Amino acid sequence: MKWESRRSFVIATAALALAMTAPAGAQEAKGKLVLYTSQPERDAAQTVAAFRRVQPNVDVEVFRSGTTEVMAKLAAEFAGGQPKPDVLLIADAASMEALKADGRLQPYKEAKVDGLAAGSFDSDRTYFGSKLITTGIVVNTAAKSRPTSWADLAKPEYKGQVAMPSPLYSGAAAIMLGTMTTRSDLGWKYFEQLAGSAIAVRGNGAVLNAVASGEKTYGVLVDFMAFNAKAKGSPIDFVFPAEGLPAVTEPVAILKTATNPAAARAFVDFILSDEGQKLAATMGYIPARASVGMPSWYPPGAKINLMPTDIAKVVHANSANLQRFAEMFGK
Repeated sequence: MKWESRRSFVIATAALALAMTAPAGAQEAKGKLVLYTSQPERDAAQTVAAFRRVQPNVDVEVFRSGTTEVMAKLAAEFAGGQPKPDVLLIADAASMEALKADGRLQPYKEAKVDGLAAGSFDSDRTYFGSKLITTGIVVNTAAKSRPTSWADLAKPEYKGQVAMPSPLYSGAAAIMLGTMTTRSDLGWKYFEQLAGSAIAVRGNGAVLNAVASGEKTYGVLVDFMAFNAKAKGSPIDFVFPAEGLPAVTEPVAILKTATNPAAARAFVDFILSDEGQKLAATMGYIPARASVGMPSWYPPGAKINLMPTDIAKVVHANSANLQRFAEMFGK
């Protein structure tokens, strides 16, 4: 074999090997990717930096805000006929389900979902949960008694001592409401009882402040906020309620109108990959793929009992649920 022919053969073989070992879509991902996300600013920066280490030929333009503002901006762009994002990474599956129902999401049938938590991704593969953010009970360490279940919070002895995030402001709380009200052991009767014991505040941060300061003894709070605060010295503990924990999954999805679908698929691939899932754990979240390990705060031996959530039903009932909640707890 002549030198030039041998050299061409070696280069071609090496290129083929690289293509076979590179992440899915890596050989074609390039150009600008527009990402809309509700991740906290630090998390969004880390996610983009880690993705670009895997896909250095992709430049990422980011719009970051709360889910409500992201969805409002997106709705305005839809109305104007010029949606900008290629990919979304937002807090809750309810928002994704609404976009799916409107025909706004592009299915990605080839996405690798092996090992992902059951129910964390859409069966039609239009959106995929990146992590599990569960909601449980937070307790001030000075508490004279410890609840072990959701039902305990509605007992007369807890009256006036409980803070909870309002679903009128918190997406996680809205999913919790939609999940719990469909259960035979809780239902609306539970929230009617809870209305006499708890106050609803604007969000999880307000709950954490109230319980950590001792203003309230008990609270309803997302897991990572409780454990991170405890690690920094806050006098609080987290309780995994006996009935189970509702969860949001911070899903990722590709818009049907994406101008760079190849880069969008590469981004989804990264989020669902072991590397992307390990990144979620190092950020302090429970990854959707448990095999990559748990965050450092996760209690050894703990087992999370997730409450099943029918996201389509939650979306359908959400407006009525919020109105009923506001009538019970006030706005």
